[in-house]
Amino acid sequence: MEPLLIRIGTAADLPAVAALQAHTPESAAWPVEDYLAYRLDLAEVAGTLAGFLVTRQLVPGEAEVLNLVIAEGYRRRGVASTLIEAAVERWPGSWFLEVRASNHAAQACYHHLGFRKVGVRPGYYRTEDGNSSEEGIVMEKGK
Repeated sequence: MEPLLIRIGTAADLPAVAALQAHTPESAAWPVEDYLAYRLDLAEVAGTLAGFLVTRQLVPGEAEVLNLVIAEGYRRRGVASTLIEAAVERWPGSWFLEVRASNHAAQACYHHLGFRKVGVRPGYYRTEDGNSSEEGIVMEKGK
């Protein structure tokens, strides 16, 4: 794989972010414009969007992953790890996230990065049909 570039996303990047999110049904489907209110980091390989990470610092020493999306062709190639590690280095301390109970691959990735399950949020995610919901697994990475 060519070198991975991590950079801050801007409004000009939102169409590419929206397209990647639309092709990743297991991700949280937020309005991409909302990401600009938080920290939006992009991972690019040779000018192609390989993934993005949306985070926010809640208070000094505590931060949260809001969304992490990796393009299918770049999964299991270190893109998620690089994005998360850069964020943790930027804001050291405790990190939290929620992940769909059915998204076992993401849970395994987060576990590999040092996150552990600390709780469950019943009905946290709406399913595609909009008529039912799915549990969110709450994970934490300590200091």
